[in-house]
Amino acid sequence: MQQSHRITQTLHQEHEATIGLIDRLESGLLRKGPKAPPEVTDGAVAALLTELCAAVEGELATHFAFEEAELFPRLVEAGDGPIGALLTEEHEVILPIGRRLAALAGAARGEGFTAEAWAEFHRLASEFAERLIAHVQKEEMALLPALEDLLDDEADSALTSQYAAAH
Repeated sequence: MQQSHRITQTLHQEHEATIGLIDRLESGLLRKGPKAPPEVTDGAVAALLTELCAAVEGELATHFAFEEAELFPRLVEAGDGPIGALLTEEHEVILPIGRRLAALAGAARGEGFTAEAWAEFHRLASEFAERLIAHVQKEEMALLPALEDLLDDEADSALTSQYAAAH
């Protein structure tokens, strides 16, 4: 879908970046299996753990908060609130998983994964990836088209400025 508004373009670009991160997580770390912790001294592993930490607290938390505060209320006003409610429920599940993953990744960057920490990380990362990909697909198929129909140029400009300031 072609987005005509800058805010939907920005959200779409973030969705693409999120999918890229999940792809790297699945092909880089999760392919090792739940019983074989990766070597955190490997540069690619260390970089991926760092990227995961930054993405959860930076992009993901900011993205979710912005949607809940600025976009979903507009959908409710326009009579299209159920999608915002569903996505908010998903945020409430995904973000805590992501934060736990980031905590495990942060600890591992310093001292490596213990067998128990790796097993937890592997399990949570698999769930995180599955939930987040499904969530992004819903936003791409329902939220962004709804916003394209709802927003005018003035609202788009204001939302784009607000979102840029939040980053």
